[in-house]
Amino acid sequence: MSAISKFPENPTPRSLSTPTTTLALTPKWPTNIKQMISMELRTQGRICVPLVAMNLTWFAKLSITMAFLGRLGDLQLAGGALGLTFANVTGFSVLNGLCGAMEPICGQAYGAKNYNLLHKTLVMATFLLILTTIPVAFLWLNVDKILIHFGQQPDISIVAKKYLLYLLPDLVITSFLCPLKAYLTSQSITVPIMFSSAFALALHIPTSILLSRSKGIEGVSMAVWLTDLLVVIMLGLYVLVMERRKRDKWGWWDHRLVDWIQLLRLCGPCCLTTCLEWWCYEILVLLTGHLPDAKQAVAVVALVLNFDFLLFSVMLSLATCASTRVSNELGANRASPAYKSAYVSLAVSIVSGCIGASVTVAARGPWGSLFSHDKGILKGIKKMMLLMALLELVNFPLAVCGGIVRGTARPWLGIYANLCGFYLLALPLGIVLAFRIRLGLAGLLLGFLAGVTLCLFLLLIFILRIDWANEANKVQIVHACSTTPHEVGYPISVGFVDSSGV
Repeated sequence: MSAISKFPENPTPRSLSTPTTTLALTPKWPTNIKQMISMELRTQGRICVPLVAMNLTWFAKLSITMAFLGRLGDLQLAGGALGLTFANVTGFSVLNGLCGAMEPICGQAYGAKNYNLLHKTLVMATFLLILTTIPVAFLWLNVDKILIHFGQQPDISIVAKKYLLYLLPDLVITSFLCPLKAYLTSQSITVPIMFSSAFALALHIPTSILLSRSKGIEGVSMAVWLTDLLVVIMLGLYVLVMERRKRDKWGWWDHRLVDWIQLLRLCGPCCLTTCLEWWCYEILVLLTGHLPDAKQAVAVVALVLNFDFLLFSVMLSLATCASTRVSNELGANRASPAYKSAYVSLAVSIVSGCIGASVTVAARGPWGSLFSHDKGILKGIKKMMLLMALLELVNFPLAVCGGIVRGTARPWLGIYANLCGFYLLALPLGIVLAFRIRLGLAGLLLGFLAGVTLCLFLLLIFILRIDWANEANKVQIVHACSTTPHEVGYPISVGFVDSSGV
């Protein structure tokens, strides 16, 4: 018997009287490893390349928005940038984090052909995100008071409120957009997301021109959610057409308490993991404002992180691809392919990290000159991007490790890693190096390098300790419990009892 045959590639239908069992043996690589790697790389490439293009359009849209704010004046640029930062911290990071729970649930449900759960999760996640927008909207409506309370200038705070007031519809639109993207990506359907995002980006420029001329900063804000709405409409129509073509009709609305419990148990860790990372980088920018030459330091770190956002589009795509592949294979009860997908993803992330670091080093000269001619800022960017290149070597594998643990439906591992790496090491060490040892911005980035390295180390330990066969077996038990008997062809009277008594 070969190593692969120990893990059933096409398992027989689950019996509700006896849970599916899988031999808890350590997966082994096949003899023809080159062929296996080649096939896995092609599969991941079909998922990842459109995602990279989609995420790059998101970065381009953000840059276009900032450019139009800059054309309106320094006050509008400062207020709009401050408002956008507040929106990311309090709103979009929360919505994206909550939606992260869809990756393991929908990915495993699709692999297990549990389309009922796949559809229900889309509806439940959308409803949950819409409910979340209510308290977030309350914060946005009072953003000027909050910013002034924390020491921001009143005129900038008022402009930030004006920007966020006209950005409020984007909260509801994002509540539909994020679940639609996760729903399609979990099924390895990424090309429609890419084309809809590219089409919306093409319309974002003329929309921003027209609205900024007629309404100023309010128009720039409106252009953001109008183009997001266009993507929602296109993806929504695609899902409707795709589902209508299927012969089997699966329920969308038969939600049970156990379905909500499963979703909420994953939403909390996914949201907290995402927010902990986003917030830490925002804290980095705030700390930079307390350095001796604060104006120059903030400009340098903003431009350096701006370049990092470019590479983040690739990191995020690799992480989503890893999560999709792992969750699909575990849901299909294929432990060995899940194991191989995870480690191929890690290898790709290491290579990508080296490429990203090389690109960062090569771009450290031209990048600064695109935004500033100040010699002090240009010198600072060249120096800090060398440190950022070291960060990219770690950031790429770290992002993919996060995707792998999400694919196994254990996002709380990311919480442990982020808390230890970012908040127990990166921030304290960065503060000591920057303010006590007086290394300035370099000290903050060195602290972050140490923290990110610790995050990666912890997640690698978690992944190396995964029993893939056991994970696949647990997924089958979960889906046997969540699938009604008539959906898999068993009598209604048949019950399900787990061997552990659950």
